Amino acid sequence: MEVISNVLDFILHIDKHLIEIVSSYQTWTYLIIFMIIFAETGFVVTPFLPGDSLLFAVGALIAKGNTGLDIYLMGLLLIIAAIAGNSLNYYLGSFLGPKVFKPHNKILKLEYYVKTQEFFNKQGGKAVIFSRFLPIFRTIAPFVAGVGNMNFVRFTFYNVVGGLFWIISFLGLGFVFGNIPVIKDNFTYVMLVIIVLTILPAIYAGIKTKRDMKKTTA
Repeated sequence: MEVISNVLDFILHIDKHLIEIVSSYQTWTYLIIFMIIFAETGFVVTPFLPGDSLLFAVGALIAKGNTGLDIYLMGLLLIIAAIAGNSLNYYLGSFLGPKVFKPHNKILKLEYYVKTQEFFNKQGGKAVIFSRFLPIFRTIAPFVAGVGNMNFVRFTFYNVVGGLFWIISFLGLGFVFGNIPVIKDNFTYVMLVIIVLTILPAIYAGIKTKRDMKKTTA
Protein backbone atom coordinates (compact mmCIF):
# COMPACT_ATOMS: atom_id res chain seq x y z
CA MET A 1 0.00 0.00 0.00
CA GLU A 2 2.85 2.36 0.79
CA VAL A 3 4.35 1.85 -2.66
CA ILE A 4 1.00 2.62 -4.32
CA SER A 5 0.60 5.69 -2.12
CA ASN A 6 4.07 6.95 -3.08
CA VAL A 7 3.40 6.39 -6.80
CA LEU A 8 0.07 8.25 -6.60
CA ASP A 9 1.72 11.11 -4.71
CA PHE A 10 4.45 11.32 -7.36
CA ILE A 11 1.90 11.38 -10.21
CA LEU A 12 -0.50 13.90 -8.64
CA HIS A 13 2.29 16.24 -7.53
CA ILE A 14 4.64 15.42 -10.37
CA ASP A 15 5.47 19.06 -11.07
CA LYS A 16 6.90 19.54 -7.57
CA HIS A 17 8.80 16.24 -7.66
CA LEU A 18 10.30 17.11 -11.05
CA ILE A 19 11.55 20.43 -9.68
CA GLU A 20 13.23 18.52 -6.84
CA ILE A 21 14.79 16.05 -9.29
CA VAL A 22 16.16 18.83 -11.53
CA SER A 23 17.47 20.72 -8.51
CA SER A 24 19.25 17.64 -7.14
CA TYR A 25 20.49 15.95 -10.33
CA GLN A 26 20.65 18.70 -13.00
CA THR A 27 21.55 17.11 -16.37
CA TRP A 28 21.15 13.60 -14.91
CA THR A 29 17.43 14.41 -15.08
CA TYR A 30 17.57 13.36 -18.74
CA LEU A 31 18.64 9.87 -17.71
CA ILE A 32 16.09 9.62 -14.88
CA ILE A 33 13.15 10.54 -17.15
CA PHE A 34 14.58 8.31 -19.90
CA MET A 35 14.67 5.31 -17.55
CA ILE A 36 11.09 5.88 -16.30
CA ILE A 37 9.70 5.94 -19.86
CA PHE A 38 11.91 3.01 -20.88
CA ALA A 39 10.80 0.92 -17.88
CA GLU A 40 7.10 1.76 -18.31
CA THR A 41 7.14 0.60 -21.91
CA GLY A 42 9.82 -2.08 -21.58
CA PHE A 43 8.62 -4.31 -18.76
CA VAL A 44 5.15 -5.81 -18.59
CA VAL A 45 5.26 -5.65 -14.77
CA THR A 46 5.64 -1.83 -14.57
CA PRO A 47 2.37 -0.37 -15.93
CA PHE A 48 2.01 1.70 -12.74
CA LEU A 49 4.82 4.07 -13.74
CA PRO A 50 3.69 7.51 -14.99
CA GLY A 51 3.64 8.06 -18.75
CA ASP A 52 1.25 10.67 -20.17
CA SER A 53 1.25 12.83 -17.03
CA LEU A 54 5.05 12.66 -16.78
CA LEU A 55 5.51 13.78 -20.39
CA PHE A 56 3.07 16.67 -19.96
CA ALA A 57 4.73 17.77 -16.71
CA VAL A 58 8.24 17.58 -18.19
CA GLY A 59 7.16 19.72 -21.15
CA ALA A 60 5.58 22.27 -18.81
CA LEU A 61 8.66 22.36 -16.57
CA ILE A 62 11.05 22.94 -19.49
CA ALA A 63 8.80 25.73 -20.81
CA LYS A 64 9.28 27.62 -17.54
CA GLY A 65 12.99 27.98 -18.24
CA ASN A 66 15.82 28.07 -15.71
CA THR A 67 16.04 24.26 -15.65
CA GLY A 68 19.01 23.78 -17.97
CA LEU A 69 16.96 21.23 -19.91
CA ASP A 70 16.39 21.38 -23.66
CA ILE A 71 12.98 20.39 -25.04
CA TYR A 72 14.43 19.01 -28.29
CA LEU A 73 17.08 16.89 -26.60
CA MET A 74 14.52 15.64 -24.06
CA GLY A 75 12.10 14.79 -26.87
CA LEU A 76 14.75 12.88 -28.82
CA LEU A 77 15.88 10.88 -25.78
CA LEU A 78 12.32 9.99 -24.76
CA ILE A 79 11.41 8.90 -28.30
CA ILE A 80 14.41 6.56 -28.19
CA ALA A 81 13.34 5.34 -24.72
CA ALA A 82 9.78 4.65 -25.88
CA ILE A 83 10.87 2.77 -29.01
CA ALA A 84 13.62 0.81 -27.25
CA GLY A 85 11.30 -0.06 -24.34
CA ASN A 86 8.64 -1.46 -26.66
CA SER A 87 11.28 -3.46 -28.55
CA LEU A 88 12.55 -5.04 -25.33
CA ASN A 89 8.99 -5.83 -24.25
CA TYR A 90 8.35 -7.47 -27.64
CA TYR A 91 11.44 -9.68 -27.27
CA LEU A 92 10.42 -10.68 -23.75
CA GLY A 93 7.00 -11.67 -25.08
CA SER A 94 8.42 -13.63 -28.01
CA PHE A 95 10.85 -15.42 -25.68
CA LEU A 96 8.39 -16.23 -22.88
CA GLY A 97 5.25 -16.83 -24.96
CA PRO A 98 6.07 -20.34 -26.25
CA LYS A 99 7.35 -21.30 -22.79
CA VAL A 100 4.22 -20.37 -20.82
CA PHE A 101 1.44 -21.15 -23.32
CA LYS A 102 1.41 -24.95 -23.37
CA PRO A 103 -1.19 -27.59 -24.33
CA HIS A 104 -1.72 -28.78 -20.74
CA ASN A 105 -1.68 -25.33 -19.11
CA LYS A 106 -5.23 -24.71 -17.80
CA ILE A 107 -4.76 -20.96 -17.33
CA LEU A 108 -2.44 -19.92 -20.18
CA LYS A 109 -3.89 -22.26 -22.77
CA LEU A 110 -2.24 -22.95 -26.10
CA GLU A 111 -5.39 -21.82 -27.91
CA TYR A 112 -4.96 -18.35 -26.40
CA TYR A 113 -1.48 -18.22 -27.90
CA VAL A 114 -2.82 -19.17 -31.32
CA LYS A 115 -5.62 -16.56 -31.13
CA THR A 116 -3.08 -13.90 -30.10
CA GLN A 117 -0.97 -14.74 -33.14
CA GLU A 118 -4.01 -14.45 -35.41
CA PHE A 119 -5.02 -11.10 -33.89
CA PHE A 120 -1.61 -9.49 -34.29
CA ASN A 121 -1.23 -10.82 -37.82
CA LYS A 122 -4.51 -9.08 -38.75
CA GLN A 123 -4.80 -5.95 -36.58
CA GLY A 124 -1.61 -5.76 -34.55
CA GLY A 125 -0.45 -2.49 -36.10
CA LYS A 126 -3.43 -0.52 -34.83
CA ALA A 127 -3.05 -2.04 -31.36
CA VAL A 128 0.64 -1.09 -31.15
CA ILE A 129 -0.04 2.54 -32.15
CA PHE A 130 -3.23 3.25 -30.18
CA SER A 131 -2.00 1.46 -27.07
CA ARG A 132 0.62 4.21 -26.71
CA PHE A 133 -2.13 6.53 -25.53
CA LEU A 134 -3.71 4.08 -23.08
CA PRO A 135 -2.10 3.42 -19.67
CA ILE A 136 -1.50 -0.26 -18.91
CA PHE A 137 -2.26 -1.20 -22.53
CA ARG A 138 0.92 0.48 -23.77
CA THR A 139 2.88 -1.70 -21.35
CA ILE A 140 1.03 -4.90 -22.26
CA ALA A 141 0.59 -4.47 -26.04
CA PRO A 142 4.24 -4.90 -27.11
CA PHE A 143 4.60 -7.94 -24.84
CA VAL A 144 1.48 -9.51 -26.35
CA ALA A 145 2.74 -8.63 -29.85
CA GLY A 146 5.84 -10.65 -29.04
CA VAL A 147 3.75 -13.48 -27.63
CA GLY A 148 1.70 -13.42 -30.83
CA ASN A 149 4.87 -13.60 -32.91
CA MET A 150 3.98 -10.46 -34.87
CA ASN A 151 6.46 -9.80 -37.70
CA PHE A 152 9.23 -7.75 -36.06
CA VAL A 153 9.79 -5.44 -39.05
CA ARG A 154 6.06 -4.66 -39.13
CA PHE A 155 6.02 -4.25 -35.35
CA THR A 156 8.99 -1.87 -35.49
CA PHE A 157 7.28 0.36 -38.06
CA TYR A 158 4.19 0.78 -35.85
CA ASN A 159 6.37 1.00 -32.76
CA VAL A 160 8.28 3.97 -34.22
CA VAL A 161 5.13 5.71 -35.47
CA GLY A 162 3.34 5.25 -32.14
CA GLY A 163 6.38 6.31 -30.12
CA LEU A 164 6.86 9.50 -32.17
CA PHE A 165 3.20 10.55 -31.88
CA TRP A 166 3.00 9.74 -28.18
CA ILE A 167 6.13 11.59 -27.05
CA ILE A 168 5.70 14.59 -29.35
CA SER A 169 2.00 15.06 -28.51
CA PHE A 170 2.17 14.92 -24.70
CA LEU A 171 5.57 16.57 -24.33
CA GLY A 172 4.50 19.25 -26.81
CA LEU A 173 1.15 19.85 -25.11
CA GLY A 174 2.90 20.32 -21.78
CA PHE A 175 5.45 22.69 -23.32
CA VAL A 176 2.80 24.82 -25.05
CA PHE A 177 -0.04 24.81 -22.52
CA GLY A 178 1.55 23.78 -19.22
CA ASN A 179 2.28 27.33 -18.06
CA ILE A 180 -1.08 28.87 -18.85
CA PRO A 181 -2.15 30.32 -15.46
CA VAL A 182 -5.37 28.29 -15.12
CA ILE A 183 -3.46 25.05 -15.82
CA LYS A 184 -0.40 26.01 -13.80
CA ASP A 185 -2.51 26.91 -10.75
CA ASN A 186 -4.53 23.68 -10.92
CA PHE A 187 -1.82 21.27 -12.01
CA THR A 188 -2.93 18.44 -9.71
CA TYR A 189 -6.43 18.53 -11.20
CA VAL A 190 -4.96 18.61 -14.70
CA MET A 191 -3.01 15.44 -13.87
CA LEU A 192 -6.22 13.81 -12.65
CA VAL A 193 -8.04 14.80 -15.85
CA ILE A 194 -5.24 13.33 -17.99
CA ILE A 195 -5.30 10.08 -16.01
CA VAL A 196 -9.11 9.76 -16.20
CA LEU A 197 -9.31 10.61 -19.91
CA THR A 198 -6.60 8.09 -20.83
CA ILE A 199 -8.06 5.32 -18.64
CA LEU A 200 -11.70 5.73 -19.75
CA PRO A 201 -11.24 3.97 -23.14
CA ALA A 202 -9.68 0.98 -21.35
CA ILE A 203 -12.60 0.80 -18.90
CA TYR A 204 -15.09 1.05 -21.77
CA ALA A 205 -13.29 -1.71 -23.69
CA GLY A 206 -13.34 -3.94 -20.61
CA ILE A 207 -17.06 -3.41 -20.01
CA LYS A 208 -17.86 -3.96 -23.70
CA THR A 209 -15.81 -7.18 -23.78
CA LYS A 210 -17.57 -8.47 -20.66
CA ARG A 211 -20.99 -7.72 -22.17
CA ASP A 212 -20.06 -9.40 -25.45
CA MET A 213 -18.88 -12.47 -23.55
CA LYS A 214 -22.19 -12.65 -21.65
CA LYS A 215 -24.15 -12.35 -24.92
CA THR A 216 -22.03 -15.10 -26.49
CA THR A 217 -22.57 -17.35 -23.48
CA ALA A 218 -26.29 -16.65 -23.51
